[in-house]
Amino acid sequence: MKRFPFLDWMRGLAVVIMIQCHTFNSFARMDLREGGPYVLSQFVGGMAAPLFLFMAGMTLAFQMDSLERRELNPGRRWLISLRRAGYILGIAFAFRISNWVASLPHADLHEIAKVDILNCMGVGMAALSLAAVFDAKGRARFAVAAALGIAVAAPVVSALPWNGAPSLLREYLVPIAGRGHFAFFPCAAYIGFGLAAGTLVKRTGADRFERLMQWSVLIGFALVFTGQYFSNLPYSLYRQSSFWTDGPTLILIRAGISLLLMSGAYLWTEYCVGAGWSWMQCLGRNSLMVYWVHVMLVYGNTAKALKGWLSIPQTALATLGVIALMVALSAAWIWWKARKAERWKAATTVASGSPQALKAY
Repeated sequence: MKRFPFLDWMRGLAVVIMIQCHTFNSFARMDLREGGPYVLSQFVGGMAAPLFLFMAGMTLAFQMDSLERRELNPGRRWLISLRRAGYILGIAFAFRISNWVASLPHADLHEIAKVDILNCMGVGMAALSLAAVFDAKGRARFAVAAALGIAVAAPVVSALPWNGAPSLLREYLVPIAGRGHFAFFPCAAYIGFGLAAGTLVKRTGADRFERLMQWSVLIGFALVFTGQYFSNLPYSLYRQSSFWTDGPTLILIRAGISLLLMSGAYLWTEYCVGAGWSWMQCLGRNSLMVYWVHVMLVYGNTAKALKGWLSIPQTALATLGVIALMVALSAAWIWWKARKAERWKAATTVASGSPQALKAY
């Protein structure tokens, strides 16, 4: 699959936003959490999950585009996309189990069933895998309609009487105070918007790419201003709704910001920096591994002595340290994979008995 440097950079930015949010949340002293620096870190950190979900939708769009080119049967394309969603859900449970093991002997079994961003990603991708049965234009339209439908329905679904429903089902579907932060309604809407954007990115030729980015800026600002306008109205169409948990306007604002960041990342990687190594792209290419390792590092027993004990400057320094460690880990992983690929290629060349390989021996 062709890599887009600006998308790696954008994913790397999401990783940096996530790391600073988690590090401040874990290490900052409790008496400092009402102050501006901590509140700002958590406010900015709120964009990390929408960005990851948006880009998961883009990746899903790239995979569906590739499937469309080699698989003519729509049903087969849907099943393959569904399996991909199941793979992400499997990783989500593996992540929760590894965190539970790392928390021993004080582990809580309820943590294994906790709905995290990867759980939301897997369920959302499964629901939107139906887009694979359409052609490119149909996929984009379906994705936008699904995203808007999920966002608009979120307050209605949240207001339903969930008292008799299993707690796990409720946690997957609607936000729950203190626990369910990544519910399908409304978070899966970000995947839908990303799926639509990814379909357009993949199908746009190089000669029209800048025009696509210009349209992304216009649509992004339109979504932000529209969401802001409707969120400030003194009345609501919903009997019960919360801007920060299930509000459709927040979804529109963050989807718009995602489009603006995508265009900004394209501008930065295309015109402002060279084609050499980029630490931001390095993080973006291994975002899942970095997510897994840094969570165990900042929330696990390894850093137990630092939790809730650092001042703001010390926490900022710790954040830089964690980012540096994750860049080093990601760079080492990329280097190791490249070396492994070179050795495999050399071994298969020798095994095939090519004249060049035989000459080398």
